[in-house]
Amino acid sequence: MTNETLQKLKSGYTFDAQTLDLGVALNEDVPDKDTPISIPLSMLNRHGLVAGATGTGKTVTLQVLAEQLSRAGVPVFASDIKGDLSGIGAAGKASDRLSTRLEASGQEWKSSANPTEFYTLGDSGLGTPLRATVTSFGPILLAKVLELNDTQESVLSLVFHYADTAGLALLDLSDLRAVLNFLTSDEGTADLEDIGGASKATVGVILRKISELSAQGGDVFFGEPEFDTADLLRVDDNGAGIVSVLELQKLNQSPAIFSTFLMWLLADLFQDLPEVGDADKPSLVFFFDEAHLLFADASKAFLQSVTQTVRLIRSKGVGVFFVTQTPKDVPDDVLAQLGSRIQHQLRAHTPNDAKALKSTVQTFPKSDYDLEELLTSLGIGEAIVTVMDPEGAPTPVAPTRMRAPESQMGPMSEDEIKAAVAASPQQEKYGTAIDNESAREILTKRLEAGSEAHDEEQAATDKIAFPEDSAQDSRSGSGSRSSSGSKQKEDDSMFSKVVQSSAFKQFTRTAVREITRGIFGTSRRRR
Repeated sequence: MTNETLQKLKSGYTFDAQTLDLGVALNEDVPDKDTPISIPLSMLNRHGLVAGATGTGKTVTLQVLAEQLSRAGVPVFASDIKGDLSGIGAAGKASDRLSTRLEASGQEWKSSANPTEFYTLGDSGLGTPLRATVTSFGPILLAKVLELNDTQESVLSLVFHYADTAGLALLDLSDLRAVLNFLTSDEGTADLEDIGGASKATVGVILRKISELSAQGGDVFFGEPEFDTADLLRVDDNGAGIVSVLELQKLNQSPAIFSTFLMWLLADLFQDLPEVGDADKPSLVFFFDEAHLLFADASKAFLQSVTQTVRLIRSKGVGVFFVTQTPKDVPDDVLAQLGSRIQHQLRAHTPNDAKALKSTVQTFPKSDYDLEELLTSLGIGEAIVTVMDPEGAPTPVAPTRMRAPESQMGPMSEDEIKAAVAASPQQEKYGTAIDNESAREILTKRLEAGSEAHDEEQAATDKIAFPEDSAQDSRSGSGSRSSSGSKQKEDDSMFSKVVQSSAFKQFTRTAVREITRGIFGTSRRRR
């Protein structure tokens, strides 16, 4: 590397504003202590990509960013696919190998832990359980989880619309099953026609998909108490941002569930947070690990919603970093919105690898390097970096020896995580599932009421057919009482006819306030 190139990097990564340290520039294979590579804190809400082959240091890079954000007072959310990230809640340990790396890079290092909350989806792990109601999850995200086609997704959206307007709360999958079963029953046929005449066969397919999801344990993610995403925005008593780590390693057989649940968290944040414009630091930085799982087999509506969320949520002060193997794992419309790139080593062992390598090179600004060669020769913990400067322009492409984390590399023990969870107020708030009245109970009562009404109607028919059975009753009591009772029965009969009329039922449907749904069809809830 020439002195001119080094000077270009120094000036390109010199900022007046507060920054996060990424590492130092590599001069050939040697770290240059005098050329720090950093990212402006205010640019974290312009999103980013951390990519690289398995085992090249992506998780450690995520950890380095998260712990510095926490110290800067910025809350962090990160999904932990492999279980390695839990170490961010414990202090790092010195070692000879670490000392050698620190000396070469000139990094000042101090062992430190970070305030950390541990979560899990449903009851699948050690952390505090996170749940969402089916109503707030919305039809587009649920269709992704259920792997529905476009037609089935459209029908599911109609069913959600029906439940919203009819005041049927969909808290868990049993509620959704109850609504679908009702719509395909004799009692619900008219309602099914009212919402667009969806075929019973399509509804049947959706029911089967729900049963399959339940059999896989997916039903534990839906229910109450529903997680309030405002809890991701907390700082501790010292002003440090709390790092929320979502344990996912036990869910590797259900990738669609956890990747879609993460998208629900983002969509819910978008709906609740106020506009902040350009701030000195983000309100939250969200790390989306194994991002390729989010986009696999996604519908057009789903991809459009992801793109819209990523584009708009930065104005709410939220930064999103996608973590995956290559940039081609992320759709072009989303990739175009990621202002910062940290690309670890790529391998080119197969024709597909070589194609991915060429595609990756094309996502970087022009540089003085042969990036195809450089990307395949990087060591573990090294990366090619370019970030967005405060003027909105990309910084020079910089080969970088990445910073070492000051928290523990590798997972905390299960006992340590359990102790942290038990001591957290979040466990008291969300730890125990509750079962409030919802669509399942409402529809059960409705069907029971319908059965009782049918019995009463049959009894009235019998009285007309056999009037002598009630003759004695009509002769008992005073005349005035008989007259009053007769009038009361007429009023009750008239009221019953009005309530059971189709006009009244339609009125009650439209009178119920429909839930306002935003991106992904997720519901806007009162906090």
